[in-house]
Amino acid sequence: MPPSAAGPVPPPATHREVRLAARLSDGALTTAHFEVVTAPLPVPGPGRLLVRNRLMSVTAAMRPLPRTGLAALGLPRPLPVAEPGAPMRGPAVGEVISAPDGGPAPGTLVRHSLGWREYAVVDAADARPLDGDGLPDPAAQLSQGFPAWLGVVRGAGVRRGDTVFVTGAAGGVGSLAGQFARLHGAVRVIGSTGSREKAARLVGELGYDAVVLRGAGPIEEQLRAAAPDGIDVLFDTVGGEQLQAALALARRKARFAIVGALAAQLSDDILARTGISTLALVARGVTLRGISGYDHQDALPEYAREFGRALREGTVVYPHTRLTGISQAPRALAELIEGRYFGAVLVEL
Repeated sequence: MPPSAAGPVPPPATHREVRLAARLSDGALTTAHFEVVTAPLPVPGPGRLLVRNRLMSVTAAMRPLPRTGLAALGLPRPLPVAEPGAPMRGPAVGEVISAPDGGPAPGTLVRHSLGWREYAVVDAADARPLDGDGLPDPAAQLSQGFPAWLGVVRGAGVRRGDTVFVTGAAGGVGSLAGQFARLHGAVRVIGSTGSREKAARLVGELGYDAVVLRGAGPIEEQLRAAAPDGIDVLFDTVGGEQLQAALALARRKARFAIVGALAAQLSDDILARTGISTLALVARGVTLRGISGYDHQDALPEYAREFGRALREGTVVYPHTRLTGISQAPRALAELIEGRYFGAVLVEL
């Protein structure tokens, strides 16, 4: 994704962006919830950059959420809220078109959070230049590798000899978490997913030892068969029944890193609760830790070095699907939530 070599090209007068068309209600998210509109090109004010977006990521966490209950979470940064008429947001990599004095030079590739549009006006402080960060491919900038690495290294402290259970293992986070767990010494890595095809890819391509298949019987029974001696680590992006099953199989001093809660977030109740036994936590000395990248920005350089080195050496692969054109973004999100993709999902703009 190199900048244009033909020299500066005047930006157009208009661009396209994806907006939410209808507030979510009961039922599945569909492309009818969105509209791709042509809008005037945004004009940067003082201290702001005009960026031509080249690549954006689509993640299940971008599913627009109802307002109900969000305030009670006390989040440092709000999750997407269903606001009809407003553009969607998400991580993107783009080329700087114009910048204030002292800002990134035109042509510089930057990462920022205003995807879902062809051009974005970004505060200079919120745009991170990609130069010299150690990742060999700009697409890797849009991986969900940081939460995967963070949960493995700081959340659960995976170490040599561990048996690790990764929920949502075929998603953008889980597909990397299992690989990081292996790099940090895990002797057995078990994942969960929703299809036999994905299960086969987890074993054949990403080195998982066994897979728990949603819909193929009780999760606890499958996990017990895959880990008859129990688990040392849970890397959890789902919650619900899978968290309960992991606790039933937890060894003494097991460490649970809770990185996501898709079982609730993809339902109509973001505050949906999972019943677990506090007595089991105490009796087995289980550590249950919620971990967020917002609280660990100091770890980004170490993560980038390790991820970049692993990609170059081939000890980690970055599974992802690319779609072309901003008009594909609504379909990408709807199909991602339906479970149609393996690994991360990117849209080239």
